[in-house]
Amino acid sequence: MINNNLHKTSETKIENPIVVAMSGGVDSSVAAYQLTQDKYDVEGIFMKNWEEDDRDECNSKEDYEDAKRVCKLLNIKLNLVNFSDKYWTNVFEIFIKDLKKGFTPNPDVFCNKEIKFNQFYNYALSQGFDLIATGHYAKKINNKNPELHTPKDKFKDQTYFLYAIDKTVLKNTVFPLEELNKEDVKKIAADLGLGLDKKKESMGICFIGKRKFSSFIDSYVEPIKGPIINYGNDKIIGTHKGLSKYTIGQRKGIDIGGTTDSIDSPWYVIDKNINKNSLIVSQDQSPLYYTGEIELNQFNAINEISDGANVKARFRHGGELRDCVLNVKNNKYILTLKENERGIAQGQAAVLYIGTQCIGGGTVISKCLNQN
Repeated sequence: MINNNLHKTSETKIENPIVVAMSGGVDSSVAAYQLTQDKYDVEGIFMKNWEEDDRDECNSKEDYEDAKRVCKLLNIKLNLVNFSDKYWTNVFEIFIKDLKKGFTPNPDVFCNKEIKFNQFYNYALSQGFDLIATGHYAKKINNKNPELHTPKDKFKDQTYFLYAIDKTVLKNTVFPLEELNKEDVKKIAADLGLGLDKKKESMGICFIGKRKFSSFIDSYVEPIKGPIINYGNDKIIGTHKGLSKYTIGQRKGIDIGGTTDSIDSPWYVIDKNINKNSLIVSQDQSPLYYTGEIELNQFNAINEISDGANVKARFRHGGELRDCVLNVKNNKYILTLKENERGIAQGQAAVLYIGTQCIGGGTVISKCLNQN
């Protein structure tokens, strides 16, 4: 039984046509329901972004069936759109190129930028929709000059993955979950009988599915073994399995046996030397704690940012916010980190905030090692 008194979104109620991205999960399903209660003319789109192999490791077939079932219950039309070619070119190939450079890329950022808020958005416009909606935990303020803010549920906050959104697209985007906590969403789903409130959340990268990351990536990045070097004395202390399998700050899976000149404590990845195919490790974590200048590229400013602005930066989803200053020097975006952050890796997103507002961000391209 659908309860028409459940939580409303904070958007002004209008009857414009809107299309919501349906993933088959609880968040997008409740987002669709919220829109129906706010008197939007709602349709759903299920995006197929990856062509499964014969092993069918990805869950998209099951997710599509869940999305169809929810849309039938809500009495809204569901459209199936295949963006797999665009995903391959604009997300996956870039992801692989960055891995080969020794970077730590985040495909979720690319997916949001290139697929959900580009391909999906333009497809929606071509089909006569005025607005799009997603099940992201994020908040939009001020339609005339839109701002992206953190949502009510700070734990589920997904603005880190949305910093690359274009301001025009943001203006025409609705986030129906902005004033809901995850537990609220699950309760609404349970009350509606969607059968999704206990469904396991999709975690990690869709195209990898149930496979282990390292074994999947081996098909696209040849795992070339090389030396593991002790950061403290440059001695070879082992053999790595391929640099793409490691990231800065990593502790587990390095597989270094006992050495005659080491202490009985864990080893950490400090650096990767692509030219020499060597993995640099240490039992001393101090090189991982960095303050100072960080160069960013592919910078996106959702709203105008003044040169020399004091901002907070987050370097990973759910990470701590760090005090920084943003400057533009010789057409380069330079972020000066004023307090220690551990394990900043090339390829990671540095996302900037002023208060609750996400003002933009960029990709870290400089190495961040404390060499003092």
